[in-house]
Amino acid sequence: MALTEEGIIDVPGMASHWIRLGSGAKAHYMTSGTTGPAVVLLHGGLPGSSGTAGWRFMAPFLGENGFRVYCPDMPAFGLSDTAREYWPAGVHSHVDFIQEFVTALGLDRFHLAGNSMGCMNTTNYVVAHPERVLSFVLIAGDVGDVVPAGKKPPAKVELTHYDGTREGMRRMMSAIIYRSEAVSDDVIEMRYQAGQRHFEAHKAFFPSILQYSRTIPWKDPNIAARLSTKGRLDKLTIPGIYLYGMDDVLTPVEWGYEQEKALPNVQFFYPEECGHQGQTDRPDVFNPVFLEFFRDGIVSRRTADAAGVSKHRPENPDLVSQE
Repeated sequence: MALTEEGIIDVPGMASHWIRLGSGAKAHYMTSGTTGPAVVLLHGGLPGSSGTAGWRFMAPFLGENGFRVYCPDMPAFGLSDTAREYWPAGVHSHVDFIQEFVTALGLDRFHLAGNSMGCMNTTNYVVAHPERVLSFVLIAGDVGDVVPAGKKPPAKVELTHYDGTREGMRRMMSAIIYRSEAVSDDVIEMRYQAGQRHFEAHKAFFPSILQYSRTIPWKDPNIAARLSTKGRLDKLTIPGIYLYGMDDVLTPVEWGYEQEKALPNVQFFYPEECGHQGQTDRPDVFNPVFLEFFRDGIVSRRTADAAGVSKHRPENPDLVSQE
């Protein structure tokens, strides 16, 4: 499949859209489906990430099965606005973007899911705006300070920092994607172009990555308090499930085990032959899990077993069928 004039893979069942947010930023997003409950899917944070790159196997499936699916390009990714005033100031900027985005689209209530950085953004949004979220799904990421950062295991592979080349993009993606055939030439080209677009736009604002990193208020106590999940995420009763690939080499599955201990109301699954971007590696598993959970509020026995439902604690019968 070739790229469109916007530099996106032409995925059957996905359509490209733009919207002007209240802040003035021009936001790009992909959709699937035209009727039914709304689902917002949040992509990960490696260079070249986008709504299309992250959800090209999931979104059309949900759209064909009765949902209206929205996959935004987060600030500093994909085709998002490159103007300096819309460059994210930190993790909290993504929470604000999601709120702006769903409000501009008139999505008062919706299902929410995210992978990697999108997992973190989903977590932070659910905590900040629980009244908007019908249910949520997390995939292989961080969940804030509800789990001590010191318990996070190191990556199992040495991921060379992306060097700005097509081959560098291929090496990076091949390292984290278990299903090698999903790392196609067109995917690499789309991600490469997206990464270069933001690099070129922002190097004028921040001459070095180090200078930019120093502008992010990571240690601002007020922002840290805003993003704290301890005593909040673990107390929510919004239905939530979590899928963590057994073959994740970027954030090894042991990190999922630690998170499961801290999230008693979230049902965990550990699918096999599945890396960091599970929805890309195992659409045969992830698609039915998402569909059943968003549609029925519960995952069927057969689907749960195929997805590696956790054996670390008793299953939640409200989220996994016992029949």
